[in-house]
Amino acid sequence: MLIQKQSKNYQIFNENSLNLSKIAEQTLDSLITDPPYGISYQNHEWDKALPDKKIWEESFRVLKPGAFGLVFSSTRLMHRLMVDLEDSGFIIKDVLFWVYLNGMPKTRDVALDIDGELGVESKSVGEYKYVQGYKKGGAESYVNDKKKFIKLPQSFVAKEYEGSGLNLKPAYEPIILIQKPIENKLTVAQNVIKYGTGVLNIQQTRIPFAKGEDKVGHNPNPLGRIPSNIIRTDSHNDGYDKFFTVPKVRQNKDDYNSHPTIKPVELMLHLVKLVSFKKQIVLDPFMGSGSTGVACNLEGRNFIGYEIDNKYFEVAERRILQEDTGLFN
Repeated sequence: MLIQKQSKNYQIFNENSLNLSKIAEQTLDSLITDPPYGISYQNHEWDKALPDKKIWEESFRVLKPGAFGLVFSSTRLMHRLMVDLEDSGFIIKDVLFWVYLNGMPKTRDVALDIDGELGVESKSVGEYKYVQGYKKGGAESYVNDKKKFIKLPQSFVAKEYEGSGLNLKPAYEPIILIQKPIENKLTVAQNVIKYGTGVLNIQQTRIPFAKGEDKVGHNPNPLGRIPSNIIRTDSHNDGYDKFFTVPKVRQNKDDYNSHPTIKPVELMLHLVKLVSFKKQIVLDPFMGSGSTGVACNLEGRNFIGYEIDNKYFEVAERRILQEDTGLFN
């Protein structure tokens, strides 16, 4: 059953976004979404496959000419998603890299598997507790009490491959920057005048100069550097943070929000500002727990979101309502 919630600055729908018939053609200003990656993340059923291409076709229909979009993806299937986006009419403009420190390696010590294949028992040399340290409250609040054992391979073959694995530690997620072509026979300036779309909001997404840093460049802007296609929400303390780091604004993890792939609000604030301007309308056809909608409210944008899962829809409604500033025209 369809559930629709509406306020002065947002409309959210508890339904599939395959059909955006409630939205008129060429009326929305931008798109920001975090769709299923198709990698069976944590064996979730909703992540078994990439989104139906009809969703991108519908998104293309309702966006204004020149509108920009940002689509989260995975390194493994980004190329296939990009083809679907191109086939739907979008131009691939760039790929942004959201770089972080807390990626979870999806691997194991294959040497222990080799021991098992050879009928040799690996040696237990200690134990540990798994600590998940990137959620609200810090590591101490998220300790798995189930003990895990540290083992070393014992067979001759396994010792040769001790510590070998299957994957690298993930440290970034790609975000595909797309654009609906500007109207035929219009210049970019003419398209902006007619639709308000066709350009990125560079001025509002500049990276502030580091404290005490002299202004740089031939024509330095007091707001800072032009944003790059690498985004950090964590400081790496490697001397390059000043070029890429988006300042943290607020804690984003709510106690009632159990969505497994929630994105930091400070990241979404940056993205919302990048592809839209004040009072414009942002579409999210995979709303999840509503981080895009929260960022839109905080930045004075209007928001339309779709989420098919009842539980996450209720979480999104609660989060967005908390930031409702009443801007919808």
